[in-house]
Amino acid sequence: MRIGVSPRRTQALIAAVLIAAPVLAAPVAAAASPAERYYERSFVLAANSRCGLFEPQLTAALTAATWQARGAALRAGGNDRDLAETASRARSRAAGAACDSQDLRTVGGRVRDAFAGWSRTARMEFPGERAGWSADRAVYARPTWRLMQATVTGASPVRFGVVGGMGRPDQLTAVVSWHGRSRPTGVRIVLRDATVATRPWLARELPPPAQRRSIWASGVTAADEGLLVKGRAAGQAWVFPATAADALSALDPREIFVVEYLFRDGSVARSTFETGDFAAGRAFLSMGQI
Repeated sequence: MRIGVSPRRTQALIAAVLIAAPVLAAPVAAAASPAERYYERSFVLAANSRCGLFEPQLTAALTAATWQARGAALRAGGNDRDLAETASRARSRAAGAACDSQDLRTVGGRVRDAFAGWSRTARMEFPGERAGWSADRAVYARPTWRLMQATVTGASPVRFGVVGGMGRPDQLTAVVSWHGRSRPTGVRIVLRDATVATRPWLARELPPPAQRRSIWASGVTAADEGLLVKGRAAGQAWVFPATAADALSALDPREIFVVEYLFRDGSVARSTFETGDFAAGRAFLSMGQI
């Protein structure tokens, strides 16, 4: 997993990125392992941060692709510590590349060509191990899902993700249409507490209670019709603070998190979601609506 180059091979790395640039935007590049793709994208992203190679929209696209590559490397058997070292080496190598070099300018041009299609891409799927995220950058006149993962709790369909539209800011939201139950009195996201448990919890369940963190919904409204599963006439939209999206982005893509619904009778219903490429999806949305 250790991917790196000696100081004498900076030019060789730039040459490798020159070759890889036309396919940097592809989910899978035949000639590179997931860890190598993550290294290449991290190098270009770091070079851009230092040298200002790209405009903000392309930077957002490259950021999304880098998060994708990280998720692919982890799902291929990597671990977060090795990938953190990989990214650190990529940043160190980028720090040694001359911003005015012809090689780096050529890398910039080829990356622009590789990501040109992203600026015109309105919708994208970010698959995971068992569930994925659907992203949508199109402009709508009413609230719509910009990033969403769907599941069911019992007979009740649940959608979770980022809702936007109508000129209002994006909000992390859970929408549920309860079947045979009253409305919950409170809803919360439960996930690993990174300040207590620094290593990812990769079981298909939550970590022990002492290692969990809860983030409560900050409000609830009637869900707009466009946010509901087809065939459902009504539902509730529970909105979470912006810090919740940041907390989910910090999780390992192989981890799960749970949305819990608390009812007046003391019962709790739960919806389980896969973190997956949530961070990559958010970066894709940051390219702006089209």
